[in-house]
Amino acid sequence: MNVRICRFFLLRNDIIFQSIHLQMRSKLLLLFLGVAFTTQVFAQKGFPFDNEIRAFKHQDSLNFPKPNGILFIGSSSIRLWGDLEQRFPNEPIIKRGVGGSQLWQLVDYYTPYILFPYHPRKIFIYAGENDIAAGKPAQSVLDEFTKLWGMIREKLPDAEIYFMSIKPSPIRAKYYAEVDKANAMVKAFLAGKPKGHYINLVTVIYKPGTTMPDSSLFRADYLHLNSKGYDKWQKVLEPYVK
Repeated sequence: MNVRICRFFLLRNDIIFQSIHLQMRSKLLLLFLGVAFTTQVFAQKGFPFDNEIRAFKHQDSLNFPKPNGILFIGSSSIRLWGDLEQRFPNEPIIKRGVGGSQLWQLVDYYTPYILFPYHPRKIFIYAGENDIAAGKPAQSVLDEFTKLWGMIREKLPDAEIYFMSIKPSPIRAKYYAEVDKANAMVKAFLAGKPKGHYINLVTVIYKPGTTMPDSSLFRADYLHLNSKGYDKWQKVLEPYVK
């Protein structure tokens, strides 16, 4: 009788074990399929400049910036400012420029990764130039900045927001009129808004006596500033940063 009881319990335990094993395999298979599907959709959708975002997150995993820092975010004019942190050595600068990114990409993609997690007290934004170069009108720049403004105000209501005016790059001369219009629209939007600031960085890079950019302040591509160009920007930005 005891032998039969033992066999019964062994058989029952074996059945239970196999059932649990099958359930675990099914769950793992579903998890694998879910990850594979997500990865496939992610690849098909295409996350712009994902390699740069991953690099930032890896950097964060090694040394996450302290809250209440000063965040510079935007496109390659921020990314290529190699000595930004050194120019403001006593300030907690966080530099997160992303390639040739556009303002709408900052709104749609990047804020959860390289903006909101840092809880900065000041946010300097340089974006919109690539949007216009891609054929978008000034109204689109204003619309996207308005969205970004609302997102930041909701999540970081105490942060000061600084829009760094879109620069007239010599190689993009055909877009000057649209650049001027976008700058004027954003400036008007920010006028009178608490914790909102428009910073004019256009006239400081004009060739003396003209209303055209000084090409000597740009790199050989006539798109990105060189060290002398960033000297001009630094003088204007210094009071806002400090």
